[in-house]
Amino acid sequence: MKRIILSMVLVFALSASFVSCRETKEKAADAVENAADAAEEATDAAADAVDAAKDAANDAVDAAGDAVDAAKDAANDAVDAAGDAVDAAKDAAGDAVDAAKDAAGDAADAVKDAAKDAEKGVKDLKDKVDNK
Repeated sequence: MKRIILSMVLVFALSASFVSCRETKEKAADAVENAADAAEEATDAAADAVDAAKDAANDAVDAAGDAVDAAKDAANDAVDAAGDAVDAAKDAAGDAVDAAKDAAGDAADAVKDAAKDAEKGVKDLKDKVDNK
């Protein structure tokens, strides 16, 4: 009887150790699988972060290029406006000179006409005085 009880205790101890090792092995396999999943998720997250950073950098480069183009266009517009203003001032000055020439010519003609009228008036007056 003593042998039977010892044999049973031995069988029970062996079965407990095999069952215990199997559970430990399954837990270890689950832990490795969970670690692999976590590593894959971390890799995906890092790849997403790199893509987002790349997109942000490209957007920043595009925005800077747009700003440079806008500044260039604004400078060209300012140069064109300044050129137009210079042309308008030049035209206005030319018109003013032409108007002054015309006014001077008209004044000279008026003075000549007045001198002729005065000369004629003097002749008429002299003739009247001589005839009296």
